[in-house]
Amino acid sequence: MNTILVVDDDAHIRKLIRLYLENSQYTVIEAVDGREALDILSETQIDLAIVDVMMPHVDGIELTEDIRSFLNIPILMVTAKGESQDKVRGFNAGTDDYLVKPFDPVELILRVNALLKRYNVVSENVIKVGFTSIDIERFVVQSADHAITLKRKECELLFELARSPGKIFTRAQLIEKIWGYDYDGDERTVDVHIKRLREQLGAFPDLMITTVRGLGYRLEEK
Repeated sequence: MNTILVVDDDAHIRKLIRLYLENSQYTVIEAVDGREALDILSETQIDLAIVDVMMPHVDGIELTEDIRSFLNIPILMVTAKGESQDKVRGFNAGTDDYLVKPFDPVELILRVNALLKRYNVVSENVIKVGFTSIDIERFVVQSADHAITLKRKECELLFELARSPGKIFTRAQLIEKIWGYDYDGDERTVDVHIKRLREQLGAFPDLMITTVRGLGYRLEEK
């Protein structure tokens, strides 16, 4: 059963969300603001966070940025009606989706289900390719006799490639998935990270990142 953290300073909203989530067989933990949410996230395994934008102490934008700095979980942001700026700020901060108040609780459940499926939470954020596992939470690549710790973006990039071994990903696709749609840097940053990954994956003979000339990259299982 997946555990969902609901962060909102409005007790009535939290109660409504809890009711529908629990009816859909989810476990729910509540937090009244971002500060309490961070305390919970540091101690409890959370599979998805529903975050309100306007909160005291640590607001939803700050909370989303903080979550993204150490966790890779889906985030659904709740915004006030007509506050389009909040949506833009939310996506820039790293949220995956948003709902506008007042929202249809049925739509909430559908969006939660879709996000969990997208993140493949059931697999506990670990992908195994051959005899090697890639842990997106700990940034660790590990086999029976070797383990390395990657930097966050390197691990996220490898994890994305490992989701679909053999599939070709263009640089633009990888930029959007790892760095975000609003990234305005050079696509060559993908090449730099791929080069670093190849250097570090030498101890894992069952993994190989190949270049498909004119198209992009793919992960192959030897």
